[in-house]
Amino acid sequence: MKSQLNPRVFWGASAIIALLLATTLAMPGTADAAFKAAQSWTIDTFGWFYIASVAVFLVVVLTLGFGPAGKLKLGPDDSEPDFPYLSWLAMLFAAGMGIGLMYFAVAEPIQHYISPPEAKSGTILAAREAMAITFHHYGVHAWAIYALVGLSLAYFTYRKGMPLTLRSGLSPILGKRINGPLGDAIDIFAVCGTVFGVSTSLGFGVSQMTAGLAYNYGLPDTITTKIIVIVLVMGAATLSVLSGADRGIRRLSELNLTVAVLLMLFVMAVGPTLFLLRALVQNFGLYLDHFVMRTFTLYAYEPRAWMADWTLFYWAWWIAWSPFVGMFIARISRGRTIREFVIGVLFVPTAFTFLWMTVFGNTAIALDLGPAAGGIADAVQADLSTALFKFLEYLPAAGVTSTLAIALVAIFFITSADSGALVIDTLASGGAEETPRWQRVYWCVLLGVTATLLLVAGGLGALQAATLLAALPFCFIMLMLAIGLVRQTNADLAGITLGDDAPAISERIKRLLVPARRTDIIEQMVRNGEPALKSVYDAMQAEGWTANALTVEEGLIVLTVGSDDASSFVYRLAPRARPLAAYTALEAPEARRSMAWTLAAQANRETKFRDLTGFSADQIASDVLTQLERWRLAGALGAANGIGS
Repeated sequence: MKSQLNPRVFWGASAIIALLLATTLAMPGTADAAFKAAQSWTIDTFGWFYIASVAVFLVVVLTLGFGPAGKLKLGPDDSEPDFPYLSWLAMLFAAGMGIGLMYFAVAEPIQHYISPPEAKSGTILAAREAMAITFHHYGVHAWAIYALVGLSLAYFTYRKGMPLTLRSGLSPILGKRINGPLGDAIDIFAVCGTVFGVSTSLGFGVSQMTAGLAYNYGLPDTITTKIIVIVLVMGAATLSVLSGADRGIRRLSELNLTVAVLLMLFVMAVGPTLFLLRALVQNFGLYLDHFVMRTFTLYAYEPRAWMADWTLFYWAWWIAWSPFVGMFIARISRGRTIREFVIGVLFVPTAFTFLWMTVFGNTAIALDLGPAAGGIADAVQADLSTALFKFLEYLPAAGVTSTLAIALVAIFFITSADSGALVIDTLASGGAEETPRWQRVYWCVLLGVTATLLLVAGGLGALQAATLLAALPFCFIMLMLAIGLVRQTNADLAGITLGDDAPAISERIKRLLVPARRTDIIEQMVRNGEPALKSVYDAMQAEGWTANALTVEEGLIVLTVGSDDASSFVYRLAPRARPLAAYTALEAPEARRSMAWTLAAQANRETKFRDLTGFSADQIASDVLTQLERWRLAGALGAANGIGS
């Protein structure tokens, strides 16, 4: 039962989740009305802000991907990707859009076809507009939201060596304040949003599964059936999350993608194949033709409820989901360049989604106009959960494909739950990627319990509204992530250091103008020197180098490695005075000049001192490790020479 967690984030998030669940369960009707009223006000008031922000996110991601920063790697320059390209894409697809594609592939195009914002309902123009709108909602705008969060997390974690938490991406703006209460609040917010967002999606998934079982096999679509399905699927998700991303989640995602492609190809083959190929090309052309216009459309001159119900709802939903999907994408993207990341995250899933939506959406509209005679539209209006199965009824082998669809939803359910639990555990553990099993099980069980309780109490709508409310403050956080990422990549391209090392730069520039006093150096030793040497000392102790000593006195810090006085490594930090430089021959002789104090470092029996004045704790620790490596190398060479002679 060992733990590796950030107690403030872990317990803070757990308490907030428990409080919101208790409120929703105790007053489901009141909570639902209150959350939905607040959601409507937020979207009506800040709809323009969502639209503008998503446009900014897309521009930033494209600029980073195809600009000079695109060559930078998400890790050291010599790093290689952790996963093969196809496995990586499969995991992106499973985590980002899985259940949504199954639930809405038939339902959304039919809904727009029935009630389009501009065209006349049920016409060819309505069908054309329905597919253009669906492409817009599931296109690059959605994936740009995910890509921005994932890129920020991956860059600051794998290239800058910071924890895999949202706060890391704000370091160029907030500096060391990310390690305090503000950083904890950001991570707590991300944990809560992820739990609620994943739980509501799991609720939709189990509703579709039980509806399919009832529609095809006559099983009762009751709360009891839903609970049994949740228990079975969450059990499988727990086994998957225990095996980690490299095994369980990767294999399930590959299976998921394979089954999804088979189902899509079957529908394409038995459906109106030539029509679908033509429709795909034309849908894409309409998407490009309306791209800029739809990016900024708000119907400001002719207000209509459709905008709040659809586009603004989707943008808020993608933003609310972005901590989860972005974190998961970051975890599986180490070693790729920014350009690879942007192409892989932005365009490949979008292309597959366009093909998927065309195959299912256009086939559904064609069937509804023909043999179904409005039957699919009626099913969508009656119950979205049964729309997919009603659609498959008009194609050959309906029993087989419906069973396959239920299995596919189950696998999407598992991959969403296990990747969600893995992400939440990482956030609650301060960015740790390897954590005790009980922590991963805790979050997996919590997701299942949350989805179950809300289904029982009928609180999924309230929780969905609460999740969308959380999108507004997180939208501001995402804008800060964008600024921090642009600043950091530009600085790295120019060879400039930002973040925690920025104070060191300003300190050294200051000392060029105003010489340091002894008290200034003593203060720096306490603030940066002692923590740096102690961090090295503690790390060596943890790795088994126990024959060490750290001596701290006023004006002297000494790190000793080894017990043999003749061969041990000794690193000293102390103030050292030197006369100010004489710039002309007329200045006072050295003995009568003013003195400047420096933070002097000396390793072993060096005769020269290194001036570390103004160095940060990380820079001092780096100098210690550099000298220690030289000492170890010299010792190894000496031993080799001795053997050779």
